[in-house]
Amino acid sequence: MPAAKLLGDFNSEADATVRAALASASDEGLARIRAALAEAGESGDPRQALAVAALTDRYYQTKAPYRPQQDPASYEAPPAGFSAVYTEMIARHGSRGLSSLKYDLAVYNMWKKAQDDGALTPLGARLGPDVLAIMKANFLLGYGVQGISTPGYGNETQAGIAEHQQLAVRMLARQAAYWKQVGDTAATTPRQIVTVTSGVDRAVDSGNFFVQALKAAQPALSGLVAYPAAPSPYTDTGTAVPQPAGTNRFLLYFHKLVKATDLVSNTNDPLYQTYQDSQAYQKYKSSDADLLAKQAALQGTAEARAAGRAVLLRLFTQAFVDKIENGTYSFANTGSFTFASADGKFTSTLAGDGKTAIGSTADAGSLLYELYVIAPAMKAEAGVDFAPYMPVAQAKLFARLNDGSDFYDKGPGMTEKGDVTYKMAQILVDDMFNEVDAIARGDLSHAAKLRFAHAEIVIPFASRMGLKNVLQQVPKASTYSYESNPWRGDYVSPMAANMQWDVYRNSEGRLLVKMLYNEAETDFKADCDGARASGTRHFYDYTKLKACYQHVAAP
Repeated sequence: MPAAKLLGDFNSEADATVRAALASASDEGLARIRAALAEAGESGDPRQALAVAALTDRYYQTKAPYRPQQDPASYEAPPAGFSAVYTEMIARHGSRGLSSLKYDLAVYNMWKKAQDDGALTPLGARLGPDVLAIMKANFLLGYGVQGISTPGYGNETQAGIAEHQQLAVRMLARQAAYWKQVGDTAATTPRQIVTVTSGVDRAVDSGNFFVQALKAAQPALSGLVAYPAAPSPYTDTGTAVPQPAGTNRFLLYFHKLVKATDLVSNTNDPLYQTYQDSQAYQKYKSSDADLLAKQAALQGTAEARAAGRAVLLRLFTQAFVDKIENGTYSFANTGSFTFASADGKFTSTLAGDGKTAIGSTADAGSLLYELYVIAPAMKAEAGVDFAPYMPVAQAKLFARLNDGSDFYDKGPGMTEKGDVTYKMAQILVDDMFNEVDAIARGDLSHAAKLRFAHAEIVIPFASRMGLKNVLQQVPKASTYSYESNPWRGDYVSPMAANMQWDVYRNSEGRLLVKMLYNEAETDFKADCDGARASGTRHFYDYTKLKACYQHVAAP
């Protein structure tokens, strides 16, 4: 169904956002829309399905709300004689609010000055109240929600909670016979559902909501969930903080390992290399001159300034916008606010740190984009739509800048920098293979392993796995662009992004592995095509697969 035909079904003013999204939808986006319509079927609401699919394609990038990328009914069945014996997953936390009081406060200060100057357009007059709604929702985010211990910025939203609950239910449905067998034998032959997180609130909460959904859907699994002890605190300082059971920072927070809790000084320790790789990455991210120049250049182009100006002219008078452009006006996330819950039992006061600044039209447009991409995740909490403030052409431009920044500091990056952005993910690659090695040895103590982390883990992991459309580096002399590189944040790591491996075994003990990426059947790296099981599209012989990845089983 072409975009023109889809557009014809959306004529009312209320459908303007969907129409704009459809008009600019990529080929991949239109494919998702068609899939959503097929999924809705005769019993569903095709208009709602279409709206969701269209908005998913409206350049939200790594903040895109999660939706599975394939209809489970179309999954390839395992070859005759093979049945499921194990499954494992790595998932990003679900949709969340803003991480801290940054973009919203800086934008609000800009808006307030425009209000004081009498420089608001009719559309601009709506922006301030909408920003305040976003701010209040983030100040109070998670209050009154069972399972959220500390309300405020950075928590999962209702959308994010639902993403992981639904992901769990679909995991059970995908392997219904397997999970029934695991539950039926729980009393006589218990197998663990091993659960680990980064230890950061939103990842911990995602794991909890996922596990609760598993238990609710299949109570027989309740006693099988296990949280392994965290790796012992590694430090020479004597001030290490023990981590709760179920926490593994080396495995799921490897981008920010720090001396206080994670120092590994023994070169013979298996975690030494991960610690060193983390330090190398953090040094690169904070001080590599080439990286910083690439990222600064993204915001410094005439194209970026023009896009920001186009956005601002819809909100403010030309004279006001000119003062931002010529440097007369600048703004930052300064000042403090206090918000209280509706019942008056919870109050939060926060102050900005002044480090998020608006010094150009490009800066202003970029920060408005950050509010635009977070709004869909906060629909239940804030109830605002930022699409009117961010036309699709400018959304695409700022999405490209956002993707470019992520590509350079989290993704494949520059060819000359080697694997500094993703070498640290090797521990997660090894962990995935080590779990399947255990099955190959006949150790069935684990029924599944569930891991919950962050975009900063999923993105380098996808690079380390060599996935198609992910690991394509760019020489320093060139620049990442949508025209020359397939890397996109909304594919690599939308909210709740996940990779799952399903393992199958036959009576002779041969293992096959199928990978799902965001629940779409996905190939392993191209070098491993020879490991594909004969006569199948998505099943890989495990012995050949681990040889292709040069995996050596742990002693």
